[in-house]
Amino acid sequence: MTALDWTSETMGGGEYADVNGLHMYYETQGSGRPLVLLHGGLASSEMFGPIIPILAANHRVIAPDLQGHGRTPDIDRPLDIELMADDIAALIDHLGLDKPDVVGYSLGGGVAIKTAAKYPDKVGKLVAASLNLTPNDIDPALRAQQVVVDAAAAEFMKDTPMYQLYMKVAPRPEDFGQLLDKVGEMMKEDYDHTDVVKALRVPTLIVHADADMAPPSHAVEIFKLLDGGLRDGGWMGENRPKGGHALAILPGLQHYNLGASPLFATVTLAFLDAPLDR
Repeated sequence: MTALDWTSETMGGGEYADVNGLHMYYETQGSGRPLVLLHGGLASSEMFGPIIPILAANHRVIAPDLQGHGRTPDIDRPLDIELMADDIAALIDHLGLDKPDVVGYSLGGGVAIKTAAKYPDKVGKLVAASLNLTPNDIDPALRAQQVVVDAAAAEFMKDTPMYQLYMKVAPRPEDFGQLLDKVGEMMKEDYDHTDVVKALRVPTLIVHADADMAPPSHAVEIFKLLDGGLRDGGWMGENRPKGGHALAILPGLQHYNLGASPLFATVTLAFLDAPLDR
């Protein structure tokens, strides 16, 4: 797998759920405790192809495509993480899942924390990877590129994994420009997830690459909002954050390859499978 290879021959052949006006595509692999896996912006569940077999070894992995992404057709509403969180909660109900763990990367990380904060009774544990609290936390050079994303950028993205994946799986490949417009509008908006993180009442793992969009220190600040990193944990872990929260900084990775990294799968499983004894 190259650093930006998001394709996999293991994906495909999923099902659809009609939730909140969406004809939402999702794939299911494995058996055991359910795990809902949420992809990043301009991607799809297919981006997790390299790690889904790892996650599905002892878990039932449900990997949906978010609104307008992958095999889920767009509908007439903006891209909004709160609305997408409502979609995930509706999918959990549709599938009759009993407090599944929710794992989200990048855009999916934002959707995941919103889902857990708004619907705590529907979520077991939470993993949020490559999450940014505010736009100001992102590398300023990258932020300047994000705010000008629109349909005109489609021509310049033809060699990217985002474009190639969309062309491969989308029901209407010609809608890629529309997706760029909506993602661009979403990225122009100001946001602050601080209060959302503070409101989390489920055990949460914050995951960050050591060369992510925001510096590792940003992930530490998120962890502090969960009462983490403020004191010595104690010999027996007695002083660790209440609620079982944790932090992982993954070495040798960047924002764009974290989601497909076996290291991400490994720390995710270590957290999800650990007993809640504190």
